[in-house]
Amino acid sequence: MSFQVVFLNSAKLDLQELRAYVTKNLGQETWQLSYRKLKESVDNLGAFPLKGKVPEEIQSLNLTQYRQVISGVNRIIYEIRQQTVFIHIVCDTRKDMRSLLIKRLLRV
Repeated sequence: MSFQVVFLNSAKLDLQELRAYVTKNLGQETWQLSYRKLKESVDNLGAFPLKGKVPEEIQSLNLTQYRQVISGVNRIIYEIRQQTVFIHIVCDTRKDMRSLLIKRLLRV
């Protein structure tokens, strides 16, 4: 069974910011490689959404519908609802998730 994968606006903004940072600091070729890995991971979510693990920042809240996969040095945080995977966050694995979530809440 295949799941529909939907990028939320927040994740689209994350991708734009990530692209700008990587191309500026590491070059277009590095971005293309990173984007290819991200795309492959997202494609796999449509087929295997339960493959990801619950992020440790969310485990204590018992929100098991939220999961993450690691793609290169990036992290994709998503939610599974019925037959749909909603991608919430795409970020560098080295980013502090608590700070990112606070920033995200303030952006809304």
